[in-house]
Amino acid sequence: MNIAGIDYGSKLAGTTVIAHLNENSVSFFKSEKKKDADVFLKKHFGLLKLSTIFIDAPLSLPGVYTDLSYQDYFYRKADKELKGMSPMFLGGLTARAMKLQAECRGNDIELIEVYPSAMARHLELKQFDYKKEKKQIPIVLAYLQKKLPFTFDPLLLITWHHVDALLALYSAWRYQHNEHLSYGDPNEGIIIV
Repeated sequence: MNIAGIDYGSKLAGTTVIAHLNENSVSFFKSEKKKDADVFLKKHFGLLKLSTIFIDAPLSLPGVYTDLSYQDYFYRKADKELKGMSPMFLGGLTARAMKLQAECRGNDIELIEVYPSAMARHLELKQFDYKKEKKQIPIVLAYLQKKLPFTFDPLLLITWHHVDALLALYSAWRYQHNEHLSYGDPNEGIIIV
């Protein structure tokens, strides 16, 4: 199995993280501050020989922008179901992700939208103060080591971005094993958990 989950961050913030599953162990790759995260991603897609990538970023706009039978200008059905942010609020990040998706499609790479915060809810990580303070990361990881079907070195996960990339990867694994949940309208955009 050769799959990846991505926590997609601001272009130059150095917060984009790839969690890559090869066989049964996970490797992590992080973008550098002040360097283009999209260039970093495309480079790693080739190096890792990925054909399907699961990314925490909106890959579509609310349906009203392509079909006037939809009514909501701010949220897709999936965003409402998962209580996620509006792709419109995320603006530039949404535009970058959609552009990346178009470029990947031209190279026979499929991007699938995931939502690590929804996976965190599914795994009940709030009880461990998920994303509250950095000191909680080892506690969350100890729990995840018991729950996830693959191994990872907790010392490699130094930020919440790494944890979210790992959760994106778990959504990818569930998708590959037909254990995932799908949210949204296929004509507007699906989010996999």
